[in-house]
Amino acid sequence: MKTWELERIFESHLSRTPSVHLGVHHQPRTRVTIPGTMRTPLVTVILPAKDAGPYIGTTLETLARQFDDKTALKAVMIDDGSRDDTGALMRRYADHFGDAVVLTNPRPKGLASARNQGLEHVDGDFFCFLDGDDWMQPLRLQVLAGRMRELDCDFVRTDHVTVTGTKRMLKRAPFPWRERLAAPRDAILPEHEPTMVDYPFAWAGMFHRRVIDQGLARFSPGLFTAEDRPWIWRLHLNAQSFAVVDAPALLYRRGVSSSLTQVRDRRQLDFARAMSEVVDIVEADADAERFLPKITWTALALSSRHLVRARRMTPALRAEMRASIRGLLGRLPAAEVDAVIGRLDGPRRRVLAPLLRTTGVGA
Repeated sequence: MKTWELERIFESHLSRTPSVHLGVHHQPRTRVTIPGTMRTPLVTVILPAKDAGPYIGTTLETLARQFDDKTALKAVMIDDGSRDDTGALMRRYADHFGDAVVLTNPRPKGLASARNQGLEHVDGDFFCFLDGDDWMQPLRLQVLAGRMRELDCDFVRTDHVTVTGTKRMLKRAPFPWRERLAAPRDAILPEHEPTMVDYPFAWAGMFHRRVIDQGLARFSPGLFTAEDRPWIWRLHLNAQSFAVVDAPALLYRRGVSSSLTQVRDRRQLDFARAMSEVVDIVEADADAERFLPKITWTALALSSRHLVRARRMTPALRAEMRASIRGLLGRLPAAEVDAVIGRLDGPRRRVLAPLLRTTGVGA
C-alpha cells in the first residue's frame, strides 16, 4: 500500500487522496507567480525540501487546505538539491496557491540556508515553516493567523503529533499556560526540566513579520543539523511576547531515511558548532549567569546522546565527533558542569566521563 493511501486511512478528514506525480523532469531555478490575485497574502509558508518525492504530495495537498480563501496564503518552496521529483511536484502544485515561488538549488545548501532563502520572499503579516515530509490538518494556519491577530504577539507555538509508521503520539509544547501572552524569557527555565528552548521545532508555530525586521528569524548559515538550537535561543532571549495555543495538528513524520535525525555522516558534526553558538548567545546576554546552567544542562544531555549515536559512525568520523564535543564541553563553566553531572543518570555520566576528564571540567 502506498504512503499516501495509508495517510488517507488515518486522516479521514481529508476528502480526497494526495496526488503523486511521477516522471516530471527537473527545470532550472524558477519563480512561479499565480495571476488573478492582487491582494497581499496573510501568511507566507516557507517549505524547503530535499529528496522528499515520496511524501511531499501529502504535504502540498494539505497545505492547499489551510484557508477558505486561497489568496490568503503564499507558498515559498525551496528544492534544495533534490535528486528525485521533489522540485517537479512543487511546480505542479504551485497553482493550488494564491501566490507561489519555487526556488531550485542545484546543490544542497542545508535546511538553515534554505529557510533563509525563503525568508527573503515573505509577504504579509505572518509567516511559518513547514518541512517536506510533514503535513497539517485542514485550516491549521487559518486558526493560527487568527490567534496571532487576537493576541498581537511576536510568535505562537503549538503541540505536534509524531508519526512513526502507523503510530501517532501527541507531543505537547513544554509550557504550562495556554492561550495567554507570556514573555519568551520566562519560558527558558528551569534548567533541569524540558522548556520551550528544548522544543526548537521551527514548524511548530507561526511568527509575525516583525521577527524578521528585528533580525530574529534567520538561521545560522551552513548548519546541516541542530540549526534550530541557536535560532530558538535567540528568539526567546530577544522577542517580546509569545503564546502557546491550540490549533489543528501538524503531523511530524519520524523515521524517514533521508532525515538528518537518521543519518550518521559528517553533517551530524554540526551539532557541536550549533551548541557552541548557543553558548556565545547566552554569554552575550545581560542575564548570562541566570541562563548558563540551562545551556550547560542542555549541552551535556545532547552531547551524551550524540556520543552514543557516534558509535555507528566510521572511526574517523567518530573521532571528529568526539573532538568537536570535547571543544564544546571545554567552553562550559566548570562549576555548572559539576552541578549538572551530579544530577545526570549513570549511563550519561559514563558516556561523558572520558571527555570531561580530558577537558579538566566535571572530573
